[in-house]
Amino acid sequence: MDKILVEGGFPLRGTVEVNGSKNAALPILISTLLTDQRCTIRNVPNLRDVDSTLSILEELGMRSERSADGAIEITEEDRSPYTAPYDHVRRMRASVCVLGPLLARRGKAKVSLPGGCVFGVRPIDLHLKGLRALGAQIRIHHGYVEAEARRLRGATIYLGGPFGSSVLGTANVMMAAVLAEGRTLIESAACEPEIVDLAEFLVKMGARIRGIGTPRLEIEGVRELGGAEHSIIPDRIEAGTFLIAGAITRGDVVVKGARIDHLTAVADVLHSAGLYISAENDAVRIHANGKIQPVDVTTLPYPGFPTDLQAQMIALLCCADGISVVTEKIYPDRFIHISELGRMGANIRKEGPSAIVIGVRELSGAPVMASDLRASASLVLAGLIATGETEIHRVYHIDRGYEKIEDRLQSLGAKIQRVTEE
Repeated sequence: MDKILVEGGFPLRGTVEVNGSKNAALPILISTLLTDQRCTIRNVPNLRDVDSTLSILEELGMRSERSADGAIEITEEDRSPYTAPYDHVRRMRASVCVLGPLLARRGKAKVSLPGGCVFGVRPIDLHLKGLRALGAQIRIHHGYVEAEARRLRGATIYLGGPFGSSVLGTANVMMAAVLAEGRTLIESAACEPEIVDLAEFLVKMGARIRGIGTPRLEIEGVRELGGAEHSIIPDRIEAGTFLIAGAITRGDVVVKGARIDHLTAVADVLHSAGLYISAENDAVRIHANGKIQPVDVTTLPYPGFPTDLQAQMIALLCCADGISVVTEKIYPDRFIHISELGRMGANIRKEGPSAIVIGVRELSGAPVMASDLRASASLVLAGLIATGETEIHRVYHIDRGYEKIEDRLQSLGAKIQRVTEE
C-alpha cells in the first residue's frame, strides 16, 4: 500500500493543467448503455473510478478501448446482462447510475446498493422515486435494487430533497427518460456543469432535451439513440483544489484549462479571503500577498460553493488570521477530516452542520489517515504548509479523483513523493 510524504514550507509557482471532470465522465461513460452504436469519449481522466466504471460496463456487455490520446471508445457486444454486482458497485457511488439506462433499454436492472466515500447517510430514494414515476417496478432485496419495466412512460417528477437537488438522481432519471414513451418533466433538477455535460452528450446521441442547465428539464422520449463523440469538461473540483494549493502556500499558480464560469462561488470565497484570482485566457490564476483572511463558507448546490471543496477550504482556513465558520448543507456529517487536521495542530470544533475554524500560526507535520477522496486532498494541502514531514496513509482514496497529484504538485515546486509502505 502506498503513502504520500509531504515536506511543507515551499510556495507553489507555475502552471498546472486541469484534467477532464471525473464527475462528468462517469455518468457519460455509463450513458453509452443507451445505444448499440460506438461512442467515443475524449478528455477522460485516468483515474481509479474511471477504471471501476469501465469494469462495470464490461460486466454489462460493453467493450471499451482507450487510445494513446486518452479517448475511450465504447461499443455494445452483449445486450442481455442486467446485473451490476456488489464487488464492482461497492467501489463508488456513481455506479448506481446504471439503473436508468438498463431499465430504459434492457427492461430490467439488478444493481447492488452503491459504495464510495463514507461521510454520512446518502440515500438513493430520489433515484428510485423518479424511476418509479416513469413506471418501473422496484424492490430492495438482499442488498440489491431490482427493477423492471416493459416500457417506461414519461411523467412529471419532482426531484428536490432535504439537502437540495440530487446530481446523480437527476442523471439517472434523465438517462431513463430519454428512451421513455412521451414527455417527461423533471422539476428541481440539478444544474451542475456535470449534468449539463451529460445532457449535451445525450443530445448528440439523438435525445430531445430542453432546459439544459436549469432546474426544469423537459425531455421528449425517442425510440433509440445513436453513437456520438464528446469531450469531457474540465474538472472544476480538481481546478479548485490546485487553486487552494496555490493559496495555502502563498504562491502563484495558473490552472490551465479551468473554467472560471464553473468556479464563480469558489472565486468569490477566495477573493473574500484576501487572495487575488483572475481569468487569463484559457486559465485561472491565483496568487497571495499577505495574510489569509477568515471567511464564512456554506456549501450549496451549484452555483453555490461545492461540497467537494469543503475539506480543502477548511485546510486553507486553518492558517487564516481569525475565526471562520464552514457550514455543510449538502452532507452535514462530512467532517471526518477535522480530527486528522487536528493531529497537525489545527484548531477546529464541530457544532452541528458547521465547523468553527480558529486560525493557528502554523501546522506541524504528522502521520495522518485519509478517510475519503476530498479529505485526502485536504491533508495533502495541509502538509504543503506544515513544518516538518506529513505522512498521509490510505492514499488509494486520492487516486479515485486526482491523477498523479504528487507529480503535478512537484511540477509547481512542492516537496512531495509517493512511497510504498513496508
